[in-house]
Amino acid sequence: MTAPLWTPSQVRCEHTRIYQFMQQLNQTHSLFLDSYTSLYQWSIDNSSAFWGALWEYADVIASEHGTSVLEHPERMPGARWFPQARLNFAENLLQHRDNHPAIIFRGEDDTRIELSHAELYHQVAQLASALRKQGIVPGDRVAGFMPNIPATLIGMLATTSIGAIWSSCSPDFGINGVLDRFGQVAPKVLLTTDGYRYNGKTLSSLERVQGIAHELHSVETIIVAPFIETTPDISQLDRAILWDDFIDTEAEEIVFEQLPFDHPLYVMYSSGTTGVPKCIVHSAGGTLLQHLKEHMLHTDVNREDRLFYYTTCGWMMWNWLVSGLATGCTLILFDGSPFAPSPEVLWDIAEQEKISIFGTSAKYIAALEKANIKPRESHDLSSLKTVLSTGSPLAHESFEYVYRDIKQDLQLSSISGGTDIVSCFALGCPIRPVYPGELQCRGLGMAVEIVNDEGQPVRGEKGELVCTHPFPSMPIGFWNDPDGQKYHDAYFSQFENIWAHGDYGEITEHDGLIIHGRSDAVLNPGGVRIGTAEIYRQVEKIEDVLESLCIGQPWDNDVRVVLFVRLQDGVELTEALIKTIKDTIRADTTPRHVPACVVQVSDIPRTISGKIVELAVRKVVMGEAVTNKDALANPEALELFRDLPELKA
Repeated sequence: MTAPLWTPSQVRCEHTRIYQFMQQLNQTHSLFLDSYTSLYQWSIDNSSAFWGALWEYADVIASEHGTSVLEHPERMPGARWFPQARLNFAENLLQHRDNHPAIIFRGEDDTRIELSHAELYHQVAQLASALRKQGIVPGDRVAGFMPNIPATLIGMLATTSIGAIWSSCSPDFGINGVLDRFGQVAPKVLLTTDGYRYNGKTLSSLERVQGIAHELHSVETIIVAPFIETTPDISQLDRAILWDDFIDTEAEEIVFEQLPFDHPLYVMYSSGTTGVPKCIVHSAGGTLLQHLKEHMLHTDVNREDRLFYYTTCGWMMWNWLVSGLATGCTLILFDGSPFAPSPEVLWDIAEQEKISIFGTSAKYIAALEKANIKPRESHDLSSLKTVLSTGSPLAHESFEYVYRDIKQDLQLSSISGGTDIVSCFALGCPIRPVYPGELQCRGLGMAVEIVNDEGQPVRGEKGELVCTHPFPSMPIGFWNDPDGQKYHDAYFSQFENIWAHGDYGEITEHDGLIIHGRSDAVLNPGGVRIGTAEIYRQVEKIEDVLESLCIGQPWDNDVRVVLFVRLQDGVELTEALIKTIKDTIRADTTPRHVPACVVQVSDIPRTISGKIVELAVRKVVMGEAVTNKDALANPEALELFRDLPELKA
């Protein structure tokens, strides 16, 4: 059996919120829960009791609670949570109104802004009052084309305090990418800045905003928050007003609209790399309750914690991060490149701001290791207790790197879920050991299984990740999908009344999970299913390889594995290196995993949130059109895969 990389001490376990929650359940429900395994099983077998107990433990603020927790538990979709409840999402995030720091913003240019909970409340009150005077009412949409700065968070809280619906894109989206998203939901207000900074460059947003506004006829007002300049020139921008001229400076209190549990909160978007993005509508109550669970119980966030996640506001991890305000903790916001002016920049901030929970992507951790960065030797990380990773599977070697070169005594939580549920199916567990390559646990209240092609649960085998019972953060539905057909087809067409998430994984002997990649990117040479992450893990161990992408190419009445590699500067793909790559894959997997063809490319296309796009590359290789390149951070990279001689029959 594999040895754990980290095991929490008994003292640490007994000080966690999940341990306290378990003791509270034992007392109030006359139970004998003594481990995460028993707690998890109880949460699945007693779903209504679990979510009701979580509501009480988390002190959800609501004008009405109601007596019913779940209606129609047999329906997926169709179940309804807390049907009698009335609450406001923003009120729960703004419940702390003291001088404790709420937000610390750090910019790439060393800008630092700190707002207390009281100051945050006051600024939200000023914007919310102005939005109400503008005529914004519950159900209206407000869109943010914004960097990850305090004004973005203030905009979301002001919007949701009214019961309007928030939707956001990061400012590195192109005009068409923004229109593909906001054009579907028709916002009345567009919140933006004059620009942003990335990788040492200052980039203007106003020209693109003008192009967006020209096509987005639903927008009545464009609010421009100064970020690059103190007083930006917006004279050429129709319907625009500066932030300070728009807000109601006399407002002191917020009127929190009390709304149903399933009132729409966010419209979020699928990556849209193979078509127009799906508009996924999430509820206020479901998002709040799920995030409270994940922050309090799975991440052990406390009032004194400083919670950081490297994200843009176009990735769901921004929505996940900002819900941390409900715990009263301090959020650390950062906007810019994680490698400018040096690869240590985020660790400089971690030391200076005493970050206790540091969230990032698996690709970032792998890149740090390739760059030989060792924060443990260069930085004081005594405050750091947890590292979170998501976006793609975290390789075994990256687990070992974190404990070797970042910090030995911390909880490393590889977490997995998605925009579809604005949360996670699998997460960290503060009272369980960490094993290399494994997500520690399935989320409480989430009936997650790995099933075979017949839909039967399996252990120790790879299969489809599904959820067999309803959960509060299931989407309300898709925007402009009145009969729910698109929503049904996205998650429930594969197995009746079961959520099929599109991940390919397995449940381990430790009751953890391993995610092997997306189901739609699974390779199938000779009829054997292979997750792409299994190959990436081996390839990216090799010093000369920075990153890789593999696809299945139809070949000779079968499918062959084609591997693309981006190499270190100055390194060429020789026959010797190809042999090393193939031998490494063969040694630690199976002969089926070994690529038939290895091709060097100078770049690998990825979404704006950093995920590599295997399906788009496969389309290019097969001569098919990729219709939505605006979803990509580097769309020009797709051309590198067109008409490659190595891929010709």
